[in-house]
Amino acid sequence: MSTYRDFANRGSARATVLRTVGTRERRSHLSAPRVPTVGIDIGGTKVMAGVVDADGVILEKVRTETPDKSKSPKVVEDVICELVLDLSDRHDVHAVGIGAAGWVDADRASVLFAPHLAWRNEPLRDALSARLAVPVLVDNDANAAAWAEWRFGAGRGEDHLVMITLGTGIGGAILEDGRVKRGKYGVAGEFGHMQVVPGGHRCPCGNRGCWEQYSSGNALVREARELAAADSPVAYNIIERVKGNIPDISGPLITELAREGDAMCIELLEDIGQWLGVGIANLAAALDPSCFVIGGGVSAADDLLIGPARDAFRRHLTGRGYRPEARIAKAQLGPEAGMVGAADLARLVARRFRRATRRRVERHERYERYAQALRNPSTARPTQEP
Repeated sequence: MSTYRDFANRGSARATVLRTVGTRERRSHLSAPRVPTVGIDIGGTKVMAGVVDADGVILEKVRTETPDKSKSPKVVEDVICELVLDLSDRHDVHAVGIGAAGWVDADRASVLFAPHLAWRNEPLRDALSARLAVPVLVDNDANAAAWAEWRFGAGRGEDHLVMITLGTGIGGAILEDGRVKRGKYGVAGEFGHMQVVPGGHRCPCGNRGCWEQYSSGNALVREARELAAADSPVAYNIIERVKGNIPDISGPLITELAREGDAMCIELLEDIGQWLGVGIANLAAALDPSCFVIGGGVSAADDLLIGPARDAFRRHLTGRGYRPEARIAKAQLGPEAGMVGAADLARLVARRFRRATRRRVERHERYERYAQALRNPSTARPTQEP
């Protein structure tokens, strides 16, 4: 029976998290126990869980739909526990890492706000660790993805890395000297809400002109649908593909048509890429990293997106021609990056659980020896007479 089942059935263990792990990430990941851990990526539409080994290899993964956001947070917790316990039936898992699409506090214990879920100051770590009886670590999904790319993907060998995730919106993360920079309150890396166009498109965050309104999956689809709704001649191909049903236009469809040579879709991806390059140049001025890793679903467009981004970056970079240019690379781990990163970060807290487990086992063995000696006095070691 798995570690989860053993402890959950006995009800004798409560997990704790090594709170100081954040200050020791760089050296700890090299000496962390090489044990399987579970990583979980929670988004607005799906919950994906996987068992990941110490080399970042996914041993098994399962996924399900995210419960409707109008439901209570406990419903989402129930789904997470079901997936973890299912995996634990076939794997001996020692810790669980959660990558949540939302703001996570600096202690990596509570989700302060999740735009696609009913989590508001939700103490997710403690709720799950009490039910699963192993250490649980909670982090922002972009932080987890960036950690995975630094450990196993496009960011290996980089000491100063910025990751940008292009999906429905824009997320991001910063790594310096092998540590995720979370900021004072845990919410660093929300690059998508930098305002780049004063008075521009309205953003769901409440402001106008946010970067993600010009370089994200939502921006790409919005522009395509506007052209289709206007019955623009350049949109005839995509209108025909969706049989006139404009709401069916999606980011993957635009990318597919661009690869087939559709001029409008190529131009839309170039526009998104150019805005991406402008934002990267601004981040380079502020953070001066050695590498930008571009991930998220929109990055599947490859050089149709990243090529224009590199060109715009070079045009807008402060001090261009007189400073080293950061490398811009596409993420290598795909949609599993957040899951792999969350599992690997959780491995850093597995050591404490293993030590506590070993101490409990040793105490139990000592008690059994003592009880056996009481039941069978003749087997006890005789004392010497004076």
